[in-house]
Amino acid sequence: MSVLKNKRGESKAEFVNTANDIYFETLQFLTRLSSRYARLLADDVIRLASEVVDNAEKANSIYPSGDVRRQLREQHLLEGRASLMALDVKLSHCYNIMMLNPQGCFTTQSGNSVSSSEAIKKLEYMAQSLGEKIDKENTLLTSVLKGDKKR
Repeated sequence: MSVLKNKRGESKAEFVNTANDIYFETLQFLTRLSSRYARLLADDVIRLASEVVDNAEKANSIYPSGDVRRQLREQHLLEGRASLMALDVKLSHCYNIMMLNPQGCFTTQSGNSVSSSEAIKKLEYMAQSLGEKIDKENTLLTSVLKGDKKR
């Protein structure tokens, strides 16, 4: 039986879903980089986003029933959080580079560049959304770590 959407609570594994959301939004964000910068930055940035997902999945697959399992899960959670913080810094570098030529990041359906002010709004929205997800993931990972210590 399913639970009504307004009655649902936050899943204990929500950090995995949020990590996946961050990965996909990061991909979409990086597609806005010019090819000149994408060659230099995109691989490192997407690798960090992938590490966040990988560590979240690994941590979620380990039930902290004993000391060894608890330490291994904690290690993956900490590595995931460290990758998340590094991803946040790298994404801010990408954002700063994109803001040098914001209109070059977007085109209309006819292939023309969008106006600078519209491009800035779009970039700010994308960056804000990613930043909020990164903050949420950090909070989720921290609460999982605290919850595991209480066990």
